[in-house]
Amino acid sequence: EVEVPGRVCLFGEHSDWAGSYRRTNSEVRPGACIVIGTDQTLQASAQEHPDKLIITSTGDDGTVSGPWECSLDEKALLEEAKKGGFWSYAAGVAYQIMIYYPVRGLRLNNHTTTLPMKKGLSSSAAFCVLISRAFNVVYNLRMTVRAEMELAYLGEILTPSRCGRMDQCCAFGKTPTLMQFDGPLLQTTSLTLPSSTLYLVVVDLNASKDTKEILASLNKAYPFPSNPIEEGVQRLLGPVNEDIVQRASKAIHDGDAEQLGKLMIEAQAAFDQYAIPACPQQLTSPVLHSVLTHPKVLPHIFGAKGVGSQGDGCAQMVARSLEDQKALLKILAEELHMRPFPLTMTSASPIKTCLILCDEPAPSLFPA
Repeated sequence: EVEVPGRVCLFGEHSDWAGSYRRTNSEVRPGACIVIGTDQTLQASAQEHPDKLIITSTGDDGTVSGPWECSLDEKALLEEAKKGGFWSYAAGVAYQIMIYYPVRGLRLNNHTTTLPMKKGLSSSAAFCVLISRAFNVVYNLRMTVRAEMELAYLGEILTPSRCGRMDQCCAFGKTPTLMQFDGPLLQTTSLTLPSSTLYLVVVDLNASKDTKEILASLNKAYPFPSNPIEEGVQRLLGPVNEDIVQRASKAIHDGDAEQLGKLMIEAQAAFDQYAIPACPQQLTSPVLHSVLTHPKVLPHIFGAKGVGSQGDGCAQMVARSLEDQKALLKILAEELHMRPFPLTMTSASPIKTCLILCDEPAPSLFPA
């Protein structure tokens, strides 16, 4: 059995691809973001197959797709990857695995999906990591998490998808992670969580956005800006973002939910100031802003902002308490007719049940 969550970019959206432009313009500032895995996941069973990649997938609405199959042949896999579509992700990752490891086929059944699809929570990247991790587990490849991420990323960019490098951080699970992007260099640092729990809510706004248009518009500012709007985009994704991410890292380390919420408000204000002029059709996002300032939402939160590429896709909120988180989930679902999900940030879960195999009982096995 293998399991992979989605990911939420708490701070630093778009800075992954922006930082990559340092390869052609050294004056571009490095990118930085803070990400964390969602409570919602993809779960699958996997086993060896002699010579084929065979996959069945269950969507978050319970719809079963497949089985889809492809010969485990480099040419066939590459052709499937370049076609695009849902199965292209699996083909792209399998192609990369084949290049680096002596594997045979794989049969995978993605039997349970609670992660929403196409909502800025990296569902496609999670699926890529799921394939990479399944090969790793089934064939005992001894890949590190970073290696699983890298092959998932290389597989996804073989498809028509143009994901950023932050998406595959879902491989780290529920550990909040600081990611830094300096040209081709990716560095990751796990952030220490406090003993206290931070309660967040991620909500699907039940609206629409065009991520491709957002990315195309913001990318016009790189590698060299040609007007004040493009200079503003580089300022937003460079020094403004660096400062906010640094302070947000400290807030998470300190378990300071109030400060984290204030920083979300500050980050959204900066995004609105610098990014909306570059793509007003998508980033004016009336639904997002109506939720962020809704009178029934505000009493329960310290702050909130958009998720992913921004636009009217998803929002994230820092709840004041567990009770406020529960109230938000109810208000968003029943009164605003949206689809909310809880997201908790806490230290390692305590062990509730432990099975110890031993020849005979001994007092030393049961410390106080």
